Amino acid sequence: MAEMRYGRIPQSNKSISRIVQGTAFLKTETKAEHFAYLDQIYERGCTAVDTGQSYGKGESERVLGEWMQSRNIRENIFVLSKCCHPTIDRDRVTPFDITADLHDSLARLRTDYIDLYLLHRDDVTKPVGPLVERFNQHIREGKILAYGGSNWTPRRIAEANDYAQQHGLVGFAASSPQFSLAAPAIEPWPGCLSIGGTKGTADCQWYQQEKMPLFVWSSLATGFFSGRFTKENRATFLAEETYWLDKVCAEAFCTDENFALLQRVTQLATEKKATLAQIAVAYVLNHQLQPFAVIGSRKIKEFTENLTAVSIHLNAQEIDWLTGNKKRIRPQRETL
Repeated sequence: MAEMRYGRIPQSNKSISRIVQGTAFLKTETKAEHFAYLDQIYERGCTAVDTGQSYGKGESERVLGEWMQSRNIRENIFVLSKCCHPTIDRDRVTPFDITADLHDSLARLRTDYIDLYLLHRDDVTKPVGPLVERFNQHIREGKILAYGGSNWTPRRIAEANDYAQQHGLVGFAASSPQFSLAAPAIEPWPGCLSIGGTKGTADCQWYQQEKMPLFVWSSLATGFFSGRFTKENRATFLAEETYWLDKVCAEAFCTDENFALLQRVTQLATEKKATLAQIAVAYVLNHQLQPFAVIGSRKIKEFTENLTAVSIHLNAQEIDWLTGNKKRIRPQRETL
């Protein structure tokens, strides 16, 4: 069985699995099934989970919290949660909502602290100062160990960290944008930010310069690398009755550019005796940014497949070829 690999962020002494389990699908009505799955991935070395205040109206955090408490493993798990997701009524990126969401999340997670707490979206009309101040209050209280932003631009993160430095406060510790081998043509969901593809080059360079930890979501491009999507059947996934996540994939990732990329992924997967998904995950894990990959596996077979990708090495030349930046030069075989 493949072995998990780990990383760290400066604000935590925990070993963080490079594959982070997404938990948006957890529900209390099927918690026994979910408990069994979480037990299995924990046994295979997964020590990090991604959740959020808005997932299933709190269901994700409730199930996760009960599981950690029942197994008495809270101190072994790196919990990333998120706050201030907008509603149909209003944007919610405010100090008040940070605190309100935090207290609700702590109750649902049955814990007294969150390892990494992220703003789920940004609202560029809001000044960063009050947000930084409120997060630092909760750090002092011990309710969070670190904070950051999901779907925040480097410019806004830099603005927040400049404010923190000027006022002797703790700044953003991490960021969570979308990043995968396939870049989205449109936002998968409103307010989402991707650093993939050529459009994300400048953002990637900034993160590389700042050495900021990244927890990138949708590493498998909402299922694009499952092999189920083709140019010929794309229209069928746009039908009204289609499963909502498949429709998101068809709208955001099923582009001519990504289908050309998929051919290269298929070729490399064949050579390495791997699946398309494994090559896609390996690309993320081998990227020079060294991100943690948030993946929403729901079955142990899927998780094990992704775990195998941890051991697949892609060199810089293979990565450049996959992304279409360079021609691939294969090593010549020795002749007898």
